[in-house]
Amino acid sequence: MHLIFFSPAGWQEWDVESEPLIRSGMPVLVEDDLRFEDEAGLRATVLVNRWLRELPVSGALSPNTWQAYARALRDWLTFLGERDVDAFDSRERLRAVLSVYAEYRLAGPLSMRLAESSWNLHVTAVAQFYEWAVNEDHATAVPFTYTWAKRFVHGEARTVRRNLAKLKGPKPHATIKYLESDFAELFVRALEGLLPDGAPDPDFRGHDPGRNAAMARFVLASGLRKREFTYLLAPEVPPLPPEPTVLPILLPVAGKIAKGGKQRTTWVSYDALAAVHRYRKLERPLATIGSSWRPDPSGGEPLVVTHANWHGGLINGRRRAWSRLSPAERLRLVDERGGSLLVAVQRDGSPFVDWATVFRRVSDRIRDRFEPRFPHVHPHRLRHSFALATLEDLVAGYYAQAARLVADTDTNAALALYLTKSDPIQVLRDLLGHSSVLTTQVYLSRIDLNRVFREVYEDIGQRAGLSAAVLAEVNDEFTDDELVGAR
Repeated sequence: MHLIFFSPAGWQEWDVESEPLIRSGMPVLVEDDLRFEDEAGLRATVLVNRWLRELPVSGALSPNTWQAYARALRDWLTFLGERDVDAFDSRERLRAVLSVYAEYRLAGPLSMRLAESSWNLHVTAVAQFYEWAVNEDHATAVPFTYTWAKRFVHGEARTVRRNLAKLKGPKPHATIKYLESDFAELFVRALEGLLPDGAPDPDFRGHDPGRNAAMARFVLASGLRKREFTYLLAPEVPPLPPEPTVLPILLPVAGKIAKGGKQRTTWVSYDALAAVHRYRKLERPLATIGSSWRPDPSGGEPLVVTHANWHGGLINGRRRAWSRLSPAERLRLVDERGGSLLVAVQRDGSPFVDWATVFRRVSDRIRDRFEPRFPHVHPHRLRHSFALATLEDLVAGYYAQAARLVADTDTNAALALYLTKSDPIQVLRDLLGHSSVLTTQVYLSRIDLNRVFREVYEDIGQRAGLSAAVLAEVNDEFTDDELVGAR
């Protein structure tokens, strides 16, 4: 069997009345005996060629896709012919030969083996052809078996069909390094005891949903490390501005709880800060006020705090700044009204520090009930998510535009000037607490830096009236990478 590519050049000399309605460059399968039919009727290659010609009006616009699909069908039909199996045989026979074909292409001769991605592309091509053949009454059976699975797409849970012949690659939750906005919102809602659409989850049996959701939002909007938000004190939470603001609110991070002992200042969004303040006002007092909790005596005497403010308080009668307290000392702080002084507390007023377990359990629950692709979320993954989301906003000019809007009225003129003048990577370096821009660049490249720049520039290009041809050319650059393995 041969694979050629159609050209209309010289069609006037052919024995036809008009130019064939076939696109130039369209792949065509030709049998060795050059026959189109036999005693059984039309050859399978004729139907494959008809299906290939319809690809451009079925959503496959790239010639690279046509070629890849044609090669996949050529190899499949050749394999069937060598084993004397008709392309439209019974389902039992087709299933049997598919099993042999899979072994041949995945573990057979080296020259015929396919990589995982190439095999999945072959399966996609053959499956789409058989679906078309059934719909057009050319076939009555397909060699594939399908199952149904749930996917969470743009805030909605959808049921999708999966071909069981496709190979599973590394589990997405093992390769995802950060949460896109829809996954981040799904994560926070699950912590809060809500369904993906925001409605109350009748099956939710977790504890402290207000605390968990508020702290997750806070970390996603500030990029704090686990040690930094675990040992954050309630008085250290910045005051909430009197009015909502598009500019972020600065958030000092004490050196004693920061990595390497380096004090820095990051920021947090108004909405995330407001969520923490709601928790402090509504849910946290129920656990702390009047609590008889005291730290374990083996760690030292309780450190009772009075007259606390944003900077410090009287600790056992002596004025101390929060920035000078170590994590161990913070765990021993007791509010004069009762309970721990950490932001996050348990129902008896004691400090809460086991965020890894909370995040792991809710990640498992999301995967089991709503979204199989959802990753294992550990505390540091929220920091990665903050980095990518913030860089995207910086590159897109969101913060710079916001700064210009409030420059004349906002009290923090220095922050507005910084956001309108600084390089995005430098801003992110300061927020993450890196010592060098190089550290930030390497860190981002290990997450997904290219995705951020590509999507932002593409969006800007569309809004600026960039031609569709230019954007299509960009997409082709990436499509070529995906199809090269199938050639």
